[in-house]
Amino acid sequence: VQLVESGGGLVQPGGSLRLSCAASGFTFSNYGASWYRQAPGKERELVAVITSTGAFTQYADSVKGRFTISRDNVKNTVSLQMNSLKPEDTAVYYCTSRKYWGQGTQVTVSS
Repeated sequence: VQLVESGGGLVQPGGSLRLSCAASGFTFSNYGASWYRQAPGKERELVAVITSTGAFTQYADSVKGRFTISRDNVKNTVSLQMNSLKPEDTAVYYCTSRKYWGQGTQVTVSS
């Protein structure tokens, strides 16, 4: 079983990034998926959730209107489109599905 994130990096405030997470080793389409983040010195925070079919999504108040979670059950991927990024979005971002976690990808928002 693997969840592998990609797409992190350094971006200026107001910029955009798209994170992707590729799932393998289990029937991804049967499970919801989520993105979490953890900033230095802070607890891990739930960012966005999507149901198994993608019909329903939910977001943390801090990212609502700026981030969009989506999934492709043919490609077994879940993505997080992040727009209007702020310095406080700087964190390691993790995807999770079923009980599995990826290794994380660093997002740094700085000028």
